[in-house]
Parts: sequence; structure tokens; C-alpha cells
Amino acid sequence: MTEDNYSLTTEFILIGFTDHPELKSLLFVVFLTIYVFTMVGNLGLVALIFMEHRLHTPMYIFLGNLALMDSCCSCAITPKMLENFFSKDRMISLHECMAQFYFLCLAETEDCFVLAAMAYDRYVAICSPLQYHTVMSKKVCIQMITGAYIAGNLHPIIHVGFLFRLTFCGSNQINHFFCDAFPLYRLSCVDPYINELMIFIFAGAVLVFSVIVVLISYLCILFMIFKMKSKEGRGKALSTCSSHFLSVSIFYGSLLFVYTRPQSLKEEDEDIPGAVFYTLVIPLLNPFIYSLRNKEVINAMRKVIKKIL
Repeated sequence: MTEDNYSLTTEFILIGFTDHPELKSLLFVVFLTIYVFTMVGNLGLVALIFMEHRLHTPMYIFLGNLALMDSCCSCAITPKMLENFFSKDRMISLHECMAQFYFLCLAETEDCFVLAAMAYDRYVAICSPLQYHTVMSKKVCIQMITGAYIAGNLHPIIHVGFLFRLTFCGSNQINHFFCDAFPLYRLSCVDPYINELMIFIFAGAVLVFSVIVVLISYLCILFMIFKMKSKEGRGKALSTCSSHFLSVSIFYGSLLFVYTRPQSLKEEDEDIPGAVFYTLVIPLLNPFIYSLRNKEVINAMRKVIKKIL
């Protein structure tokens, strides 16, 4: 097929959840509720950490950045999805599509590195408590966050750059509720092998590095906990890690399900459940996982509420 025989696609239709029109109103209410609670929970947590001086420690600084990126992820995906529930055309331009993918990839990459930094922070706090303030100094904390943001921006720039090498000339219907890489590859009339290879190399490297840091940190933490003679000490150590480990398990589990399954390019409908988890559910759960099980955050919330009232 020559370029004269087809017109290039510059707009796409996000099919999303429109296969079930009878559930449109219900799904809209559900996802709107998730979006509101996500934004209130995450931005509220960011504001709380910023306002309360006692929370200006590495663990809470990492947590604040995680909450900020979860807000970014939700903002990149949910508003357009909610609009499409009642939109007649459900169109999204190519450049809007690229921007949506960029901010999603930025948020997910940043989350990977921040979760790894939080695991390392817990390792130092439990395994080397006397050296904690030296190893996890404010300077080191800022360097880790800066590095995460630099890597978080470079990663999507690479993939968006390679997306622009593709041309779309067939169907313009994306069987997804946002512009992810794999659904776009399915619509390309150029072989996306190089794009797939870049995702395998760079996204794989980000995942492998962060997962290794998390696993090694928690193996060392568990080894240290088993060596503790005090039951109270064991309980305290486990409680400081349980929230983070739960969040990590859900986040990496959903990412691995979506991006490392065999023949993921052919199984379009199976992308959506995992994508719902890592783009909508996890940003909703994180602030509640970390705040409701954390006495310092709860006490800080009570203090701020008393000041306001």
C-alpha cells in the first residue's frame, strides 16, 4: 500500500467501556467518585506533609512525592474518560494522545523509583537505625527524588519520540479508555518492533531495577526482624513496612500483568482490568493505605483539623 492510497489518521476514538451502554451512568458515577476521592486523598496528603514540620522526614517526603504522582496519573486519565461516557464522538487527537501517554508514563516511572527509595529508607531505618540520619540525610533524600524525576521525564520522552515514527492509516478505534502504548501499536501501519523493543529494554530496566531494590531491602528487613528477640520490636518493625509492602505488591503486580504477559499485543480486552488497577485503583488506595495505618499521619491530621476548627 502506498501513501497515496490511504489517509493518515490524526484522531482516534477511545472505545473504553462503551461496550456496555446500559452501565454508562453507573460507571460514570463510580469513576467520578474514585477520581474525587483520589484527588482529595492524595493532594490532602501532600498538603498535610507540607504543613506539618514533624512529617519533614525522608519517608514522608517520599510519600508526598508518591501522592503527587498518583494525582498526576489520575489527572492524565480520568477527566477524558469521564467526558467520553457522554461524548458522541469520543475523539482524541494524536497530540493529546501522546500527551496523555507521556504523563501516565512519567507518573508510573516516578512511582517505581519512589517506591524503591521508600523500601531502601525502611531498610536503613530498621537494619542500621544508628546511622539512619547520616545515610538518609536531607541531601541524599533530595538527590534521590531529583534522580527519580529526571529518570521519570526521560523515560516517556524516549517512548513518545519513538511513537512519532509510527503512522496510523487503518482503523482509528482504540480499544481502551486511554492512550496506552500497546493499543496504539495495534493500529500502526508501520511495524512497531522497534517500539516494542524500546519498551522491553527501558520499561523492563526500570521495573527490574526497582523490584530488585525492593526485594533486597525487604529480604534484609525480614532477616533482621527474625533476629529480634523482642516481640514488641518485631511487631513495630513489621507495622512500619506492612503498608508500603501492600502498596508495592498491588502496584508491581498490576504493571507486570499488563506489560510482561506473552502476546499482550493480541489480547486487547485483557489490558483493561490491569490498567484500571494501576491507573485508577492504586492512586485511590495509596493515601488511605499509608495514612489510616500510620499514627504520625493521623496525629498530624488531628492537629491540622483542630487548627482549622
